Amino acid sequence: MDGVLSQEEISALLSDDAGATSGEGNDLLTPDEIDAIGEISNISMGTAATTLFSLVNRKVEISTPVVTFATWDDIVEEYERPCVFIRISYTTGLDGSNLLVLREQDVKIITDLMMGGDGTNTEDPLGEIHLSAICEAMNQMMGSSATSLSSMLNKMIDISPPSANLVDLKDTVDGREIDEFLGGQFVKVSFLMEIGDLVSSTIMQLYPASFAKEMCAGVADTMEADSSAVAAGAQAEPQPQPEPQMQPQMQQQMPMQPQMQQQMPMMGMPMYQQQPVNAQPVQFQAFAGDFNPITQQENMGLIMDVPLDVTVELGRTSKSIQDILEFAPGTIIELNKIAGEPIDVLVNGKYVAKGEVVVLEESFGVRITEIINN
Repeated sequence: MDGVLSQEEISALLSDDAGATSGEGNDLLTPDEIDAIGEISNISMGTAATTLFSLVNRKVEISTPVVTFATWDDIVEEYERPCVFIRISYTTGLDGSNLLVLREQDVKIITDLMMGGDGTNTEDPLGEIHLSAICEAMNQMMGSSATSLSSMLNKMIDISPPSANLVDLKDTVDGREIDEFLGGQFVKVSFLMEIGDLVSSTIMQLYPASFAKEMCAGVADTMEADSSAVAAGAQAEPQPQPEPQMQPQMQQQMPMQPQMQQQMPMMGMPMYQQQPVNAQPVQFQAFAGDFNPITQQENMGLIMDVPLDVTVELGRTSKSIQDILEFAPGTIIELNKIAGEPIDVLVNGKYVAKGEVVVLEESFGVRITEIINN
């Protein structure tokens, strides 16, 4: 040996180093556990995409998740900054948390769609309104994801309200805090999310390795329990009994009894002769004309003390979520009623009368001007 490495040996060493950097070949998770995490994420995020569709009213597509291993330095180098960190903590069924990492521009588009916009109002800087809206979206998305996870693990799963923060990865995030939360090397689940023609970017979900193992163990226990139940059901199922063979003397044709011969029709003859039916129209007895209004009034007295809700409606209007969030003391809301127009009186939500506003001492009142006959 002359101490000089061949080109093949250099390539092998470089490929081994690259595999260690990307997390391939490490012992954090077994190949079966990696497949389980991928399946869990695929089902969970598919359910979350359906929930997001109902919030933004746009077609949402999520690709098949890719499970790898990463360190915090890997995330800093490869992901666009600044970005939004959303932390989801599990409170029931699982003990742990995970992080969702979204681009700042994607958060602006999603929140604009949630507020009734078309997804193009993204010029304003990301503020508390955006973070609150994305937290609510993720609360509903990950809540539906937790429901799917509950069916997979066969136990109740619940989450706490998510928290969101805008970070620029290097300047505002302490790597030591991330290491304490996720560990030196953690599980990264990445997938492509598309929202119509507005969003097409990679979303990352980061799991501590211990939390990922806990989910995999839960899936394995559920599958083992299901297999045991199926095996027990198969053992309890009664075995089919063999059909008894007919004795030779039973195979001979027995002569038909006279009564049976009478019941069996001859070939080409009708089964029976239909007897004529005498059909007549139905005759109902006339009601007696002994209706007594006094009796009706007595019966009405049984419900006279039933309380009903009377509502006086001055007018109506509709506002978007963005308009409502901008309400402040002194805001004027225009209604659909013209000044001087009669107001509506509703009883248990049913429109029954029109009226006008009057003042009785120090209280408002309504003078009925018209009864509506429905």
